[in-house]
Amino acid sequence: MNAVAPVALERGRGRWMPRRVSGRGLLAALTALLLFTLLWAAGQGAYSLPLSELPGVLWGAVTAAAPASSGAELVFFNIRLPRLVLGLAAGAGLGMAGALMQGLFRNPLADPGLIGVSSGAALAAGFTIVVGNLWFPDVPRSLGSWTLVLMAFGGGLSVTVLIYLLSRGEGGTRVGLMLLAGIAVNALAGAGLGLLSFLATDEQLRNLQFWLLGSLGGARWSAVALVGGITLVALAIGMRLARPLNALALGEAQAVLLGVSVERVKQVAIVVTALAVGAVTATTGIVGFIGLVAPHMVRLVAGPDHRWVLPGSALLGGVMVLAADAVARTVLQPAELPLGVLTALVGVPFFLVLLRGAHGRRL
Repeated sequence: MNAVAPVALERGRGRWMPRRVSGRGLLAALTALLLFTLLWAAGQGAYSLPLSELPGVLWGAVTAAAPASSGAELVFFNIRLPRLVLGLAAGAGLGMAGALMQGLFRNPLADPGLIGVSSGAALAAGFTIVVGNLWFPDVPRSLGSWTLVLMAFGGGLSVTVLIYLLSRGEGGTRVGLMLLAGIAVNALAGAGLGLLSFLATDEQLRNLQFWLLGSLGGARWSAVALVGGITLVALAIGMRLARPLNALALGEAQAVLLGVSVERVKQVAIVVTALAVGAVTATTGIVGFIGLVAPHMVRLVAGPDHRWVLPGSALLGGVMVLAADAVARTVLQPAELPLGVLTALVGVPFFLVLLRGAHGRRL
């Protein structure tokens, strides 16, 4: 079978299940799919850019001595392109972070939210929106729109550190205790958001709900630089954890016998996940389900080897966020559907179908 051919389906024991393909073949197919999705998403929106016009827009920008002046060039370079790059970076960061957490917890249903990054960022953002002007009136004037981003990023990292400290024991970091601490802290953050929603004015409540539902609508090149830079660093470090995570899948005792520093792997995986998800959540709001679905789909197709699961999850995460954002900004024109709502509406049923098709199969 050709490795880059579409995933074939085979009938097995009364259920449809994907046939495994090679890791290299999967990465090649996902790269091609990502390029196609980028081109397709570039033309979607309230201002339609037909695919046939994109080469002319790009060529005009490269050859023209003056800044972009036509409507198509202004829309593409000032609005559409930063949104595409931010979506790609956000999806890649969430997908890779999900793969790291599933490898760390040795559970294909693990999610980056287990270590509290998203809930911590949401609580800090809610605090900033509702009471930030009362408690720190000079901060918004000095930082401008970066106030919310920096507060959310710091909140996500702070909650992650708290969960990590709570999970420390005599023998090092205990993954099971981390899971329980994450559930408790996430519940506490949810209660805090509920209290803030109760105290908020109508305008503050709308702003808070809009942020919590997730969107790429606020994409600007400064945010792209932040998320893109952190995501690239996280990907580079995360790929170095591929072989240790493969060993960790055999159990911590076996991984130690193979020469893996288990405690260091846990620490690095948590830090990388917190940085990637924290940066994404701080700039886009909460975009759920990407970190759960993308690595699970890659693992179903190409197997559990993290040398392919990590980059494959990043590529597929980028595809999913770009496609979801393109649909979100076109399906209800001129209104824009929240990105987080769309990823859940589409991702949950599809994920349930995958689980049903893979029932009884070792993931």
